[in-house]
Amino acid sequence: MPKGSFEIPLPKNETVLSYGPGTPEKVRLKEALNEAKSTSREITMNIGGQTIKTDETRTLHPPHQHKFTLGTYYQGQKPHVAGAVDAALKAKPLWENMPWEERATIFLKAADLIGGFYRYRINAATMLGQSKNAYQAEIDAACELADFLRFNTWFLQDIYRDQPISSPGIWNRMEYRPLEGFVFAVTPFNFTAIAGNLPSSPALMGNTVVWKPAATQIYSAGVIMEVFTQAGLPNGVINLVFTDGPSAGAVVFDHSEFAGLHFTGSTSTFNYMWKTISNNISKYKTYPRIVGETGGKDFVLAHPSAEPEVLAVALIRGAFEYQGQKCSAASRAYIPDNIWPEVRDRLIADLKTIKMGTVEDFSHFINAVIDEKSFDNISAYIEGAKKNSHCTILAGGNYNKKEGYFIEPTVILTTDPHSTTMCEEIFGPVLTIYVYPAGEFEATLALVDRTSSYALTGSIISQDRLAISRATDALRHAAGNFYINDKPTGAVVGQQPFGGARSSGTNDKAGSKWNLMRWISPRAIKETFDPPRNYRYPFLNEI
Repeated sequence: MPKGSFEIPLPKNETVLSYGPGTPEKVRLKEALNEAKSTSREITMNIGGQTIKTDETRTLHPPHQHKFTLGTYYQGQKPHVAGAVDAALKAKPLWENMPWEERATIFLKAADLIGGFYRYRINAATMLGQSKNAYQAEIDAACELADFLRFNTWFLQDIYRDQPISSPGIWNRMEYRPLEGFVFAVTPFNFTAIAGNLPSSPALMGNTVVWKPAATQIYSAGVIMEVFTQAGLPNGVINLVFTDGPSAGAVVFDHSEFAGLHFTGSTSTFNYMWKTISNNISKYKTYPRIVGETGGKDFVLAHPSAEPEVLAVALIRGAFEYQGQKCSAASRAYIPDNIWPEVRDRLIADLKTIKMGTVEDFSHFINAVIDEKSFDNISAYIEGAKKNSHCTILAGGNYNKKEGYFIEPTVILTTDPHSTTMCEEIFGPVLTIYVYPAGEFEATLALVDRTSSYALTGSIISQDRLAISRATDALRHAAGNFYINDKPTGAVVGQQPFGGARSSGTNDKAGSKWNLMRWISPRAIKETFDPPRNYRYPFLNEI
């Protein structure tokens, strides 16, 4: 086979389309939405390249219109997971020995398909299946997923280029092997891009994968798998299964060839997985790599010098885009009393203009939360705040699930910085604000740092450079992604590698080469061209 020193094209972030009035993308997306709703899709598992159907089917419904059926999927059981593991292990020898540039080409092609032919279909699937508005779907399903695929190939090349030095007569080189075994990818409902990245990033590095998406994301997961297949991904490299978590875990974590977990989801689930893996450690051929991004209780801290207008916009966008269902969503805010009245008035005025409803109406900023379980959990927090003497509902506080799982964007004012909604992850459109004395900025820094066990994202809003520097230092361990004069959401691949520590995960930075390095096992190779032929060293001679 002809060889060469290949160069991956320098990646650029996918252009985010506006979907403004009269734009061609708006017309095409509305057509894709109409087509999706007029066609009931049948989504199958994909194991070893085979479409798998079972006797158990389940229906898919838009969260904002839960009486409407989008399609059906086939529910799997433990034998299907076992089959996926077998398929992954069978595919592994050919896949890991495929030239790296051929693996890269598959995912580069997938990126172009997502940014091109599949753009409106995958956006429509995300809008309908996960209740995202057009802009949130665009930055997620089309742009971020394409970015992950393009930038990851660039990072792969960068990793492979990193080689050791060699002395005269010796050639040292580093081989970046995939892990020995298979990788288990468990993906969440809230980002189609994460659902695509978690199985594809280990696969890019030569691993084979069993992928279990959240049941509430299966509708767009089916599109992702179709894109990978169209891009030329060999059978068995990524195996898509639809099972409950315990059934999948019982098979995967008991298998001797389990080599890695790539996870995004709740902290409690990740902790349980970690404990299970630990208890089974003697069964494994190698120590598994455990990579997880979990929860967050993300903050916005305003300094007395903050511009009220900037702060109000950061809070509304940071807390309420995609109904607050982002791991990075602003959930608690600390605002000084000198600017609070103006910030409050701006917040209330802006929230009165926000529309809530179905995704098909592009004027709706807020859509539905993902399912009834989430709806009930979020509404319970709101009711708890209503009963708390330290809390006042400034805006929102209403909810209704008759047609869809709708919860108004809700702002809670608390006089207790340790009230429940200031401390616990809610994962919904609820923002709690604590107003602090303007002269107690230093004390508030310590309060922000110690209030939550999470450490995913946070931001400082300030016009005072000294205050920005002080907050950046004091909150060093409080956020893995820290924003200055911006909302704490919206990390872009290649620009702000994403991940946090403490209870927010292993901080392995999705969207960077640090994540990809977790899916390889380096081997150092030393070759000596003219080896010694006598064991004696010069020091042995006395004369």
